[in-house]
Amino acid sequence: MSEPETKARAGEGLSPAEELKTAVAVFMHDFKHFTTDIHAKLQHQEERMTKMDRKTMFAGKRPSLAATAEIEAPHQKAFDAYLRSGDDDGLRGLEIEGKAMSTAVAADGGYLVAPQMADTIKTVLQGAASIRAIANVVNVEATSYDVLIDRADIGAGWATETAATTETATGVIERITIPLHELSALPKASQRLLDDTAFDLETWLAGRIAEKFNRAEAAAYVSGNGVDKPRGFLDYTKVANTAWTWGNIGYIPSGAAATITNTDPLVDLVYALGAQYRAGASFVMNSKTTAIIRKLKDVDGRYLWSDGFTNGEPARLLGYPVLVAEDMPDIAANAFPVAFGNFAAGYTIAERPDLRVLRDPFSAKPHVLFYATKRVGGAVSDFAAIKALRIATS
Repeated sequence: MSEPETKARAGEGLSPAEELKTAVAVFMHDFKHFTTDIHAKLQHQEERMTKMDRKTMFAGKRPSLAATAEIEAPHQKAFDAYLRSGDDDGLRGLEIEGKAMSTAVAADGGYLVAPQMADTIKTVLQGAASIRAIANVVNVEATSYDVLIDRADIGAGWATETAATTETATGVIERITIPLHELSALPKASQRLLDDTAFDLETWLAGRIAEKFNRAEAAAYVSGNGVDKPRGFLDYTKVANTAWTWGNIGYIPSGAAATITNTDPLVDLVYALGAQYRAGASFVMNSKTTAIIRKLKDVDGRYLWSDGFTNGEPARLLGYPVLVAEDMPDIAANAFPVAFGNFAAGYTIAERPDLRVLRDPFSAKPHVLFYATKRVGGAVSDFAAIKALRIATS
């Protein structure tokens, strides 16, 4: 410290000018020490942040220990732990909002699936070659679903200014109840496979469940008898379309006893359907029937069948899309191998939005069974919206 500063701090007498000069010098000296200290601290903090950034950058470049990087989602981690080891502690009390499928713990001990897995299964079912792809699908929370159909037109008439108005006929409301049945799948995996950290258990399980559900649903929607399963549209009584009444499926004969020989019955089938339904109508048949029908030509030698112009677009027959559903019957005497209709109006699939999975490590040791269930039902909701082709002369 300089002599003037020492004198000033000691309180010795100085002139006002010298006193001011000394005070400013002391202030600048202290301020310099203060700024030096702040600069040192900021530099130290910058060095720490630089080291942290480098560690983060290097950590991001490290390869994942598993085949796919783990998604830090509480419900996924908890559900994965339950599937692998039966540890349900993470699932109990877990409250996470789900859009389509909840992730809460069911009261009966059945655990609902993670939303990502549920979406995977739902996407596969919707994209599969099944009536589900063109039918009306609704989610319900009850044990059944009621459809109200007005199957008769309300009467109308012309009126004059002075004449009395005549009473007209009223509509007829039909209630169709679709009960929900339990659909299940039971895939299994070895415990050693479940213990493998690189094994994507959720994707594997979703694929197996979707595969089994698709096969079971597709068959039921076509020919199911309605006993502990949906009722297929071909299970209803079929009558000649000229004698069609509500509650039955009208059919058009092929004109030949055991095959389809020309295009006429297909044209008749299209126009047997009411005009109000044809705009959204589709053909439904299996691959064997498709192979026969796509060879048919009109009187000018042109094929009736046309493939889709873009990838993913369905093929068309007589201008209408074709759904190839393998559960449809083959062409044979008195069979109904082709259906044509507006299935969005004619067939309704009702299902509960929750899909449950129970883990069973005891019944098939050393394998672990995964019992997956969902509630689903199906039935014809408008008998005027679906017609069938019968292989018969009349």
